[in-house]
Amino acid sequence: MPKLDRFVLAHPLGDAALARLRSAAPGIEIVAATPEELPQALTGAQGALIGRPGGRIDQILEAAPELAWIHTVGAGVDKLLTPRLIASDVIVTNSSGVHGNNMAEHILGLMLSFARQLPTLWRAQQQQHWIGPPLAGTFELAGQTLAIVGLGSIGEALAERAHALGLRVLGVRRQPGGVPPSGVEQVFTSAQLDEVLARADHVAVALPLTPDTTGLFDAARIAAIKPGAYFYNVGRGELVDQDALFAALQAGKLGGLGLDVTTPEPLPAASPLWQHPKVLITAHTSGGTPHYNLRVADLLAENLQRYRTDQPLINVVDKHAGY
Repeated sequence: MPKLDRFVLAHPLGDAALARLRSAAPGIEIVAATPEELPQALTGAQGALIGRPGGRIDQILEAAPELAWIHTVGAGVDKLLTPRLIASDVIVTNSSGVHGNNMAEHILGLMLSFARQLPTLWRAQQQQHWIGPPLAGTFELAGQTLAIVGLGSIGEALAERAHALGLRVLGVRRQPGGVPPSGVEQVFTSAQLDEVLARADHVAVALPLTPDTTGLFDAARIAAIKPGAYFYNVGRGELVDQDALFAALQAGKLGGLGLDVTTPEPLPAASPLWQHPKVLITAHTSGGTPHYNLRVADLLAENLQRYRTDQPLINVVDKHAGY
């Protein structure tokens, strides 16, 4: 790999994370730059940390002709991969894995909210209205089936936790074979997705947005979901035909929707999703955690050491595949 003398942080990680990086990579100049300082800071840089949604990546490439490696602070790279970057020799790594725990907890929070009818109880609280038992619509997760579409770090973390709550977990991933992750009873391929959807009481989508996954959940696929099932999306809004999803909910074919991502974002105030009693919208917050920056720093520090010693980097993105 090309030499690495200067690495620029175009996304703020904080003093503790900056100290961690400088300690891990002595001999490499680690520079934290504000947006105003960035063009000058990139001069002579061979590596850079890019923030969400990637910034003006082509301008960054123009300002840093020696750039050989980009690390993105998020996991998704759909807004980063311009034709110029894809065609270049620049290595791209992402932060996949740093938010598996919190996003798994977020999905479970949505599931438990529906199971215990928390939205109904919250609305009653705002009206100072005491709802006595039995509460209509209450159910238990134990004994139900969860289909996780996308068995990356988020899917694996969710499977382990869901299994501990007594759910039967089925996983769907692109590549067949391999040992099922902890908590997953059976793994299916993408070609078997409709079969899995017909069996699941809950469907959690944790996929990256790529040319192959865009519009994956169209009207026909949504119709394949088991009647009364709950649908959760923490990937990207563009994975789903949102109008078809809402139509299925309105028709009573789905039990509820837990949407951390929508199309577009922010979701317009006029969208009927906002007011529907069986929809939970969490405004793309599932990735948030107070531990995020230090986890990114730990991953980046490991890769800085690997780069210096000419070892394979962690989380290298296939720029053509899109993840």
